[in-house]
Amino acid sequence: MRVAVVFGLLLSLMLTGMPISIALGLTVLSFMFTLTDVRTESVALKLFTGIESFEIMAIPFFILAGNFLTHGGVARRMIAFATSLVGHWYGGLALSGVVACALFAAISGSSPATVVAIGSVILPAMVAQGFPKRFGAGVITTSGSLGILIPPSIPMVLFAVSTNTSVGKLFIAGIVPGMVLAMLLGATTFYRAWRNDYPRMPKATFYERFDAFRKSIWGILLIVIVIGGIYSGLFTPTEAAAVSAVYAFIVAVFIYKDLKLRDVPRVLLSSANLSAMLLYIITNAVLFSFLMTYENVPQALAQWMIDQGLGWIGFLLLVNLLLLVAGNVMEPSSIILIMAPILFPVAIKLGIDPIHFGILMTVNMEVGLCHPPVGLNLYVASGIAKMGITELTVAVWPWLLTMLAFLVVVTYWPGLSLWLPRLLGM
Repeated sequence: MRVAVVFGLLLSLMLTGMPISIALGLTVLSFMFTLTDVRTESVALKLFTGIESFEIMAIPFFILAGNFLTHGGVARRMIAFATSLVGHWYGGLALSGVVACALFAAISGSSPATVVAIGSVILPAMVAQGFPKRFGAGVITTSGSLGILIPPSIPMVLFAVSTNTSVGKLFIAGIVPGMVLAMLLGATTFYRAWRNDYPRMPKATFYERFDAFRKSIWGILLIVIVIGGIYSGLFTPTEAAAVSAVYAFIVAVFIYKDLKLRDVPRVLLSSANLSAMLLYIITNAVLFSFLMTYENVPQALAQWMIDQGLGWIGFLLLVNLLLLVAGNVMEPSSIILIMAPILFPVAIKLGIDPIHFGILMTVNMEVGLCHPPVGLNLYVASGIAKMGITELTVAVWPWLLTMLAFLVVVTYWPGLSLWLPRLLGM
């Protein structure tokens, strides 16, 4: 009954249009000060210890690195490199968008940033070449979601912080699923382009490909630095985030010179605003997690599922349904911070690998980014393509169905996520 009051109050506040972070905070404080005898000092102590995490520091650094790269001309060079590789296939420029999104995802850690960086360059070019605007917008909206599956990934950091899981293992585990999803989205793009005979580009020569690679090498090197540095033990994921921010600054300002020194304060301010928003959500989510633990919700849920004879197969099906529904009303960071502390203990009790569960939640977040009413990628792509949300929702369906099919594979084939970490002995 008391738990029903918590969720009822949270849902009521969210329906008023109140930001999720404020709704979380008000729900927790209202419940604790009226229906429990928890001391204020305990709340303050939990709030402090809950965000006193070294891994949380990775979030503002990855955001800063992504912003430097978005404004620093890296995306344009990656698109040119991708086009030289696959531009001569059916739907060449669209396929280049998928490849470029996968490459940029590996250095940005953010889906909206990937959509902005790649979409703002390639969508106008696709329309000018004769592609339907719907087709181009559908490709970029869904391919941009790779930004949170291919490491580095801010949602993975949030999951690790919420569940005390290894960020490094999550990053390595996301590589193979990210590459598989990129290939599936590319296959969907190629099939639709082939069916409709969309434009192809002349095949690039070896010299043109080499020249495009040479110009994009500084951005691609960041992938090697982050993933190679983490795996080799040269630095932790948090230190990798700091290194990537410094490296991105040097590349954008001093090597490519597309970002002027006078523009750096604007990028810093934008990064600080986004970081503050995420950290505020984390703060309130820590309180909510404390409340759920105090009320023994995870333990009771785990015991109920075991008593019902619900094994890991049924549990993961329910998790997917719950997260897909949550994706209709909340953005990924909030979902992870609220749901992970509740569902994670149940998953562990049912023998589900924590890394597999983290990848599963991340793929769910990808799907949520691409469907209404709060799919963030939809709104970002809508602004770039100058299309309404309803029209864009129709446009993304072929790729969204591909992502849903991939979600089923990730859910019931743990080896897809765990193969690479096990191979590397992690």
